[in-house]
Amino acid sequence: MKDIRRSRVKQLLCGEITPEQQTVDVKGWVRTRRGNKNVQFVALNDGSSIKNIQIVFPLDTFSEEALKPITTGASIHVQGALVPSQGKGQSVEILAEELEVYGAADPAEYPLQKKGHTLEFLREKAHLRPRTNTFGAVLRIRHALAFAIHKFFNDKGFYYFHTPLITASDCEGAGAMFQVTTLPVKDAPRTEDGEIDYSRDFFGKMAALTVSGQLEGELGATALGNIYTFGPTFRAENSNTPRHLCEFWMIEPEMAFYDIRDNMDLAEEFIKYCINYALENCADDIAFLSEMYDKELVDRLRHVAGEEFVRLSYTEGIEILEKSGRKFEFPVKWGIDLASEHERYLVETHFRKPVILTDYPKEIKAFYMKLNPDGRTVRAMDVLFPKIGEIIGGSEREESYDKLIQAIEERHIPMKDMWWYLDTRRFGTVPHSGFGLGFERLVLFVTGMQNIRDVIPFPRFPGNCEF
Repeated sequence: MKDIRRSRVKQLLCGEITPEQQTVDVKGWVRTRRGNKNVQFVALNDGSSIKNIQIVFPLDTFSEEALKPITTGASIHVQGALVPSQGKGQSVEILAEELEVYGAADPAEYPLQKKGHTLEFLREKAHLRPRTNTFGAVLRIRHALAFAIHKFFNDKGFYYFHTPLITASDCEGAGAMFQVTTLPVKDAPRTEDGEIDYSRDFFGKMAALTVSGQLEGELGATALGNIYTFGPTFRAENSNTPRHLCEFWMIEPEMAFYDIRDNMDLAEEFIKYCINYALENCADDIAFLSEMYDKELVDRLRHVAGEEFVRLSYTEGIEILEKSGRKFEFPVKWGIDLASEHERYLVETHFRKPVILTDYPKEIKAFYMKLNPDGRTVRAMDVLFPKIGEIIGGSEREESYDKLIQAIEERHIPMKDMWWYLDTRRFGTVPHSGFGLGFERLVLFVTGMQNIRDVIPFPRFPGNCEF
């Protein structure tokens, strides 16, 4: 092999390197191999693009024995001349001169040897499924969206704020948390009244994996002004649905001196930015997923990115649903927590555009949301999207110490270990707002996939924690 700098497949296909530059060096995994008695054609992919580069192996240069290890899934190193393609479907191809096989993939055992595997089958092969076209496309889009999130907030002067994964607080008050302990499970020490003695645990108290970084994010906002978190969160809910994971990523900006309108403006600008970034930087991957899974994907993304979101109150939304004549699985009345079918009716049927729903009944929202003057509703806001339902949830936070304490007492929320959160209302409290975006729901929307387990590399759900 000659001493040549390696080229990525994407560089070759987009014209960064031209045929006039002659010999190139590529490395990757074999997608397919075909040919006749004179020549063999190998489609090579290195993960940089949904597209493959064709390698041409003349059989007067390479023996059948030398080419025998080149099967689907094998990894190879090739040097050769970059030449204009003689066939359709690509502008250039590589006329192979040198070959090195890094790793074979036995056709009798390699699980992805054949095409047409179901997504259910591929979930069982999560360690290999990133090599398929579908999951390569999804993961490249996931990366682009993650980068766009950091770029958006950085360009707006926000600070990336790291909140803890291990916590003693339950932000949502639901109690569905994964416990973190060093105590022996079968023989934990007990107090005199028979309760587990967490004073002898590693942290000296009960601890768990976080369900949200919001409360700690508020601490950052009261010092730095505008912050955002972006990290994994965990819910120990026994939910086997296409919309739930036990481990997922959340983006949670918190902004000092923002009211609910500022919050809505930021949420709309933010999510449009992410969608436009994906459209501009992942066109080939989105086009592939549109062709394979969702023919309306590109039009839907452009429609959402180009539309002004509807803003209406929860009460107005309930009135629309009640007058719709639609028979919903879950009956509609004021005070209910809207189901996905209700949210999607408003977005997909009534308005045909995204909706920001505001001013929810206080009983169905979290204790920290600011109470409206009517005493019945809070300054909450949910962004509702087609095919998804709620994609963002947020609110203006209650900045009054007395009102926050009242909400906590009314709901009987144990706050003995959250003096630090209440201190933000005792010392220099300010109006502030924030929201949370489930990253996987955004990826789900942008890719057009139907199951949230297919937009994260290694999904965690009840009964599944193998990879």
